[in-house]
Amino acid sequence: MLILIMGVAGSGKSTIGKELAARIGYTFLEADDFHSEDNKKKMASGIPLTDTDREPWLKSMSDAIREIDCTVLACSALKEKYRKLLLSSSNRSIIIFLHGDRELLYERLTSRKSHFMNPKLLDSQLEILEEPKNCLKVHISAPPDEAITEIIQYLESRNNS
Repeated sequence: MLILIMGVAGSGKSTIGKELAARIGYTFLEADDFHSEDNKKKMASGIPLTDTDREPWLKSMSDAIREIDCTVLACSALKEKYRKLLLSSSNRSIIIFLHGDRELLYERLTSRKSHFMNPKLLDSQLEILEEPKNCLKVHISAPPDEAITEIIQYLESRNNS
């Protein structure tokens, strides 16, 4: 089972994903840990990644997912084709889409310390974002604990149906 926590930078994927994985006993994977140093340098410089830049990153995450039975993955997964590749790595998957207003996202990004993601890249991420259709949408204005409770209730309802 793969639970993909997705959204643009600053949406809270890592915060929500780590805590969700801890509560339900899944392994947590952070997409940022799979980026090459070159990709991190590009993003820190405010240069958006291309599909070519992302290809090895997505493949390495896909390979890791195949090795773990129960995974929560925090990953931007902005395009449908990225999600298809990641979701094909597991026999069951669910998408949780964290979304919110640009102003709140930008505020979160500019308040982060020691993260390679340049806040200037937010607009390019919002431009290429292809919102998923079959997913649970969670607004980022909700406190993390409330969002996680909503996600767990959603997962339970899917397991009972």
